[in-house]
Amino acid sequence: MNKLEIKGDWNIAKGKLKQKWANLTDNDLEFVAGQTDELFGRIQKCTGETLEVIYKAVEEATASNSP
Repeated sequence: MNKLEIKGDWNIAKGKLKQKWANLTDNDLEFVAGQTDELFGRIQKCTGETLEVIYKAVEEATASNSP
């Protein structure tokens, strides 16, 4: 994956990520366009997961929201 684009309803995706990693907060998951790397860094810091695991989890959470 060259560049991850977060699509769909981010609020639903946030809920799914918080189910996976309960210690994430809304502030950790605040999405600001153009700051995807910062978002993933916050998730990584809170969860201790690798970026690959986080990318996959976000892709799965956002893909299931697409029509």
